Amino acid sequence: MSKHGRILVAMSGGVDSSVAAVMLHEQGYEVIGLTMKTWDYAASGGSSKETGCCSLDSINDARALAVGYGFPHYILDIRNEFGDFVIDNFVDEYLAGRTPNPCVLCNTHIKWEALLKRADKLDCEFIATGHYANIREQDNGRYVISKGKDENKDQSYVLWGVSQQNLARTKFPLGSFSKPEIRQMAVDMGQLELAGKSESYEICFVPDNDYRAFLRHKVEDLDERVGPGNFVLTDGTVIGKHLGYPYYTIGQRKGLGIALGKPMFVTKIQPENNTVVLGTIEELEKKEAWVRNLNLVKYESIKEPIEAVTKIRYKDAGTESKIVQIGDHMKVSFDHMVSGIAPGQSAVFYEGSDLLGGGFLI
Repeated sequence: MSKHGRILVAMSGGVDSSVAAVMLHEQGYEVIGLTMKTWDYAASGGSSKETGCCSLDSINDARALAVGYGFPHYILDIRNEFGDFVIDNFVDEYLAGRTPNPCVLCNTHIKWEALLKRADKLDCEFIATGHYANIREQDNGRYVISKGKDENKDQSYVLWGVSQQNLARTKFPLGSFSKPEIRQMAVDMGQLELAGKSESYEICFVPDNDYRAFLRHKVEDLDERVGPGNFVLTDGTVIGKHLGYPYYTIGQRKGLGIALGKPMFVTKIQPENNTVVLGTIEELEKKEAWVRNLNLVKYESIKEPIEAVTKIRYKDAGTESKIVQIGDHMKVSFDHMVSGIAPGQSAVFYEGSDLLGGGFLI
């Protein structure tokens, strides 16, 4: 019998999840490794070598590590579920003129559900991932996610959608470590190649980080269906032609193919008439936002306004704000103007280091 019980660890083949698995193994857990096959690079229209967490090399690396440490390793094929939900949503959101958040959807609806379903079959009490975040149980019985020690690697932003029920069975072994410390652990384990693995910040299923080519691949008649449309100013003045509204995102400045003598940004996307509105940085700024599809983590509800720091994108430093729940939406009032609020992206609320919850910007 193991010291702490049986735990299922999601292993991508990268340094983070590999060190997490070994760490738990050495702490006395009965570790079972699981690598999830979520997508096919070739089916996504990729032209270069397959890379990332779903490549054959990564799967083999995860399995080799597990074998080396003497714990079981399985591969779980969830390509159908992933494609039907995450990829279809990704395409639908761009066609609706929004900017999607596929990592949040994958964590919320695919990865955690797949892990826990397999954990039950393998009689595992807990699951673990290599996310840089922390988790604790409060006196009121709620499970709270908080930021990881390494602010540069903190991944709490993409975890806002995980349910209380699923958090109760989740462990984040890397939360109290920095990335350099994890790489050094890999070196100390004798895993020099693993320690030197580079990181990918791209969307895992978008080859070469070219989402426009990916959209064309998934929607074969996209250019015929949408076609060129008008760039307009806020007052409606037509100032040029664009390639089609799905190819643009709120806040975009580069790649517009238009020069007006001053910096101009995408401030609004109108799919109903294939129009992209351009404006100045001042026109891009807002002091209020509304958020849908809420999932609250620290508190059951936020019926009275409270102070929070709100992040509107993953690498956003966050802005002081007041938030209050109104029905099934959250109203966010920022303390100062915020630039580039993009419908479809996640707004995530923090109280200190604690994750209050999040939702999708309207």
